[in-house]
Amino acid sequence: MDNRVFALTGVHNFRDLGGYSAGRSKLRAGRLFRSGHHFGATPEDLTAIEALGLRAVIDLRSIPERQAFPCRRAAGFSAEVLHLDDFPPRVRAETAPHIEAALRAGGAPEAHEMMRASYDGMPFRPELQFMLRRYLVRLAADDTPSLIHCFAGKDRTGLLVAVLHRALGVHADDIMADYLLTNTAGDPEARIADGAQFVRQMHGGAVHDDAIRVIMSVDADYLTAAMRAIDELPGGFDGYLQTQIGITRDQRAGLDERLLEA
Repeated sequence: MDNRVFALTGVHNFRDLGGYSAGRSKLRAGRLFRSGHHFGATPEDLTAIEALGLRAVIDLRSIPERQAFPCRRAAGFSAEVLHLDDFPPRVRAETAPHIEAALRAGGAPEAHEMMRASYDGMPFRPELQFMLRRYLVRLAADDTPSLIHCFAGKDRTGLLVAVLHRALGVHADDIMADYLLTNTAGDPEARIADGAQFVRQMHGGAVHDDAIRVIMSVDADYLTAAMRAIDELPGGFDGYLQTQIGITRDQRAGLDERLLEA
């Protein structure tokens, strides 16, 4: 699929995550989308997004993130938005992994290790498990177009998309290739600059340039760490979906039925 990346101006990393081979089948294109936040969306961006006919938006950002960077919508926007407002308040929603890394990193090597370590625990963050379940349950019941996004559209979104791809039988090489596409999709320099401004705003400006580039990019080591942590659980990946996320066999079958081509 050659045209999965959308050339938007104010929304970074917007792309179709369908079209990949999955065993003897293939993911349907034009149904599953991913991106960063839409705070900077231009009128032209909103027109392009509206044309996709989205019926659901899964917003993985924390409530403070959404309050600080509310997504812009087209005038006729009517999609259901799933977010963390319904998340149990007794459990704190953590910040984006790249923000966590920025708060602790020195140079590039330390930033890389902070990001990798963050991915070790990402599959078990309660708020991400909560949203992963909502995402998969929705997709298992309804195949109308949907979009999943976080702030940069690379870590939280990247992990949940990788889990979805794996659940549908996408080959590991394609899962990794889709994850790494963040580094080249659209205008990565603009995305890094946008993220750097936000990171420095939160951190008082004391973040090295080389650390910023690491923090605002993705690396195979990160997703490998997350998947290894899942695979080491009793029951491995299937056990993770069933026990940790609460996805039933019928819901797994629903994902296949609605998202794979016949």
